[in-house]
Amino acid sequence: MVSRFPVRGKGRMPLDSSSSSMQLSFPSPLPSVPDNFTNSSPPPMSYITSQEMKCILHWFASWSGPQRERFLQDLVAKAVPGKLQPLLEGLEQLSVSGGNRPPCIFECQLRLWDQWFRGWAEEERNEFVRQLEINEPDFVAKFYQAVAATAGKD
Repeated sequence: MVSRFPVRGKGRMPLDSSSSSMQLSFPSPLPSVPDNFTNSSPPPMSYITSQEMKCILHWFASWSGPQRERFLQDLVAKAVPGKLQPLLEGLEQLSVSGGNRPPCIFECQLRLWDQWFRGWAEEERNEFVRQLEINEPDFVAKFYQAVAATAGKD
């Protein structure tokens, strides 16, 4: 079977397997991936997951001390879900919103964080903690101490 491809000023020119010197190049519909990304040690994650992580890290940078403490408790509860102590501490932080009070921005951010985190694979969760550690090593040190403190407590 012979294909036909229009060429400027020459009408149609047949293309077959013998015309291998002429190669067509089509732009890729996907964005290119830098070489250093494909050879990196952490497994590649979806674009959406990486954007979710960037959002959380951006939010974290603007959170107050008490908000970071609340996030720390939530992160510990997610890291050791079977432990009762982080769960009880998390329940202490809950409050019943009065009347028709809408949630604050921080509460909305925590809800999104929880929703996104639940959808991440274990490797992606570990990658998030790694990225958080790069930006906030003191916070992650507190996280590891809090996780270690749950050992033996049920």
